[in-house]
Amino acid sequence: MDAPSYMLTKIAEKDDLAVYELFFGPNHPGMHGNFGYVLEMIGTEIVKVRPNAGQLHRGFEKLMEQKLWVQNIALVPRICVVDPDPNEVAYCTAIEKIMGIEIPDRAKFIRTITLEMSRLTSFLMGMGALGAALGLYTPMYIMTADRDLILDLFEWLTGGRIYHIFNIPGGVRNDLPEGWVDRLNKVLDHLEKRLIEYDKILFENPIVHKRLKGLGYVSKEDAVRFGLTGPNLRASGNPYDVRVDDPYAAYAYLDVKVIIQEGGDALTRAVQVRIEFEETIKLIRQALKLMPEGEVRLNLGNLAMLKVPKGEAYAKVESSKGEFGYYVVSDGGMKPYRVAVRGPSLPAGLLLAQKHLPKMKIDDVAAWMGSLAICPPDIDK
Repeated sequence: MDAPSYMLTKIAEKDDLAVYELFFGPNHPGMHGNFGYVLEMIGTEIVKVRPNAGQLHRGFEKLMEQKLWVQNIALVPRICVVDPDPNEVAYCTAIEKIMGIEIPDRAKFIRTITLEMSRLTSFLMGMGALGAALGLYTPMYIMTADRDLILDLFEWLTGGRIYHIFNIPGGVRNDLPEGWVDRLNKVLDHLEKRLIEYDKILFENPIVHKRLKGLGYVSKEDAVRFGLTGPNLRASGNPYDVRVDDPYAAYAYLDVKVIIQEGGDALTRAVQVRIEFEETIKLIRQALKLMPEGEVRLNLGNLAMLKVPKGEAYAKVESSKGEFGYYVVSDGGMKPYRVAVRGPSLPAGLLLAQKHLPKMKIDDVAAWMGSLAICPPDIDK
């Protein structure tokens, strides 16, 4: 039976073989969000790829010029839905740099805790999605359920499960509610116990090893040359982590372990996330133990009337997918003059796609994307 014409179209012949064009986009369950690759294929082998980011066109950076400083806090989390908090912190930190202010110490620790919680939710979704891309749905179901436990805590703290809009210029919106820390510790205990099960059903699974070993190899030099950051960079042997190399929030007070591996392929990247997941739990426990009492925000008046002095600043944070950087320019008014966002998914989603996808089988595309944790809104912003 012929495939629907909107999915598969014969466009040419090469060496007496038909070349078909396939749109691998949001209609495919293995695609990450509203994004697409136009693939030219012979049989099941890809011969050419053309990234198509035109499914979004949300223009985050331009929209930010039209909104008040505080209104953008509700906009920036959408640049990476599964790990939204790093965008809030990077944006607010850039504003605070321009204003020349330092937030209270307790606010720094609360920011750090929520950032690492967001990292956990993103890792859980990423690990589960990678399993599903290989036909292993049990890990996805279990990890989605475990992720909900953290989202419950976010809802209790901020009122929102996905978009938290919790960080503000000068600190955070509110302090931790009574009983919240106890519940967080219980969730962390649960996640630590789950690690053995994660390993058995996913990371020790022979299907995972057979499908991911050697897939999408990135050398140590290429990782730097292509601009990879985060776990993808460290999985290729580069010991760089923004939390250590340029600390922000409360990371300067914590013992952040930078883990590196030398493998550089999809399997190594998957294991990298698994190891960093465990380290993230330890970081949250450190932050809870060291967090001081005190205020959680500066009094900057009515934030809806906030005017940021003329100036510019660049702030960067380490998200679960890599480095998010915000370059913010103020002309002294109530809205940003310019905001430019540097996200971690652009190098992999666009540049590495041109290197890796040709000669790859179509059944490996979703697994390749999952191993690099590509977040499409970060590309089309």
